[in-house]
Amino acid sequence: MLPVAHLRLLESSIKAVDPIIQPADAIVVLGGGTYFNAPEYGGIDTVGDGSLLRLRYAARLQRETGKPILVTGGKPLGNASSEAQQMKAVLEKEFNVPVQWAEDASDNTLENARYSYQLLQKTGIKRIYLVTHAWHMPRSAMAFQAAGFEVIPAPTAFTTRFRTDLLSFVPDAKA
Repeated sequence: MLPVAHLRLLESSIKAVDPIIQPADAIVVLGGGTYFNAPEYGGIDTVGDGSLLRLRYAARLQRETGKPILVTGGKPLGNASSEAQQMKAVLEKEFNVPVQWAEDASDNTLENARYSYQLLQKTGIKRIYLVTHAWHMPRSAMAFQAAGFEVIPAPTAFTTRFRTDLLSFVPDAKA
């Protein structure tokens, strides 16, 4: 992970989405990692911290807009289940939000974009809300635009702070 200062540079041009002003036809959520063999979930693979942050925001966006969701992510680390399957399970069982499509063959952001486009072009959907971390949005949006989508960035998990004080500059366990 990049230092916070570098992440903020990547986020500098990214703004939160206003779905009333910026309508789209579907919500696409990028996988953000797996929590392997989670003991508290019976030893299954489930979504990691990054994915969970994205799903929380996607659930909110879906409730606000009523737009269908596509989750995208394969098995880049040899997972027992794809990130898309994990995300679908969490959205439907824990957030009570339906998932229309699950793209589970991709192993990286470029493949997420290409394979998602192949799924959605059949329905005529080209204008999407793209949900990922704010620092990941510039690269993700470019990949999805290159695949053929009109992208409305729907960033989450900005690297914000409550306040900056002297302790902000002292190394800690997170650093």
